[in-house]
Amino acid sequence: MYPLWLQGAGFFCFGLILGSFLNVCIYRLPRGLSVVKPRSACPSCNAPIAAYDNIPVLSWIILGGRCRNCRESITPRYAVVELICGMLFLLSFLHAGSSGYAVKGCILSFLLLGLAFTDAETHLLPDAMTLPGLAAAVLLSLYVLVPGPAFQFFPIHFEGTPTRMQQEFQLSVRSLADSLLGAAVGSGVLYGIALVYRRLRHTEGMGLGDVKLMAMVGAFFGPMLTIFVLCASSLLGGLFGVWILVAVFWKRMARYQSRLGGRAAARSWQAAQVTMRSLEIPFGVFLCLTSVVAWFYGPMIVRAYLGMLGFRG
Repeated sequence: MYPLWLQGAGFFCFGLILGSFLNVCIYRLPRGLSVVKPRSACPSCNAPIAAYDNIPVLSWIILGGRCRNCRESITPRYAVVELICGMLFLLSFLHAGSSGYAVKGCILSFLLLGLAFTDAETHLLPDAMTLPGLAAAVLLSLYVLVPGPAFQFFPIHFEGTPTRMQQEFQLSVRSLADSLLGAAVGSGVLYGIALVYRRLRHTEGMGLGDVKLMAMVGAFFGPMLTIFVLCASSLLGGLFGVWILVAVFWKRMARYQSRLGGRAAARSWQAAQVTMRSLEIPFGVFLCLTSVVAWFYGPMIVRAYLGMLGFRG
């Protein structure tokens, strides 16, 4: 048996390597390109990147964030994604140990990290990540239990005392049911909101990419934590929208104050509202961020919140 520090180092290094591949996915998937070929190249001069220049994080630092061939700057996003992926893999190991839960946490972290950066850069959530992620979550639910109320809705009985295999079968079926229920809750709520918004405003307010993302998240989490993710991400996205509104208002105030005098506030507020109506907020980023928090700390946060409300147990 390997010592814990070596297992943790293995998870971290594996996360760095997959983070490097994730950068390829973030750049190519929204553009409809293959993530397999051709080999990685400089985005400025298209020169192929040598293997010794493709070491996660270290190569970017050694080259000073520049291409060896053309010396053009390379965004630090590449090193950031690799480092975050490594840290999330390590946190998955520390949170769950060397077990199925750790592997499941790594898969979820990989998908959420890639989707968050893709949505932030392109406002797209590729099906090539959300749909395989949904399938993986459903399959994993047969081996790694998903919490939820399925044991109440789907009771399974065997004559006599069930064997160990029968007990494991019961748990797997209930876990699968909770995974599917979580996917239905996550996608159903967002799809319902999108339909209501389109009917009221006669325009698209939320893309189907967010719906598919929440189907994936719900399949990983089950219904309870899925509701937490929906509530927390809505709050976080709302706060971000308010911050943008206030920031635009004060920026316009500084511009209009000398020219409009007392009318500057009204004009600035009008400009801020127009900006907000045309602003496309990448809600998927907030869904991914709160999902990562929920995976590692969701039950603790929910228990603390219920404790504040006076609930115990």
